[in-house]
Amino acid sequence: MIKLDIINEVVNKTGITKTKAEMAVETVFESMKRALSSGERIELRGFGIFNVRPRKTGIGRNPRTGAEVAIPPGKAVRFKPGKELQAL
Repeated sequence: MIKLDIINEVVNKTGITKTKAEMAVETVFESMKRALSSGERIELRGFGIFNVRPRKTGIGRNPRTGAEVAIPPGKAVRFKPGKELQAL
C-alpha cells in the first residue's frame, strides 16, 4: 500500500474530494514527522507506537575494500505494533 492508496481509501469512505483527502493525509503525516523529530512518542490505539531511540556508534566495513568505517551515533524511528495488529 502506498500513500495514493490511503488517499483513495479516504475518498471512498468519506466522499470528500481527492484534493481534500490528499491534504488531510499529508497533514497527518507531516504532524507525525514533526512530533517524531521533536522526540515525542506517537501512540495510535489498536495500531501501535512510534518512538525515536538513539542508535549506538559502531564499526562497519566497506564491502569493496574491506576497510573499517566508523558509524556515527544517530537516531532511529522504531515501531511497536499494538495487540490488534499483532493478532493479524
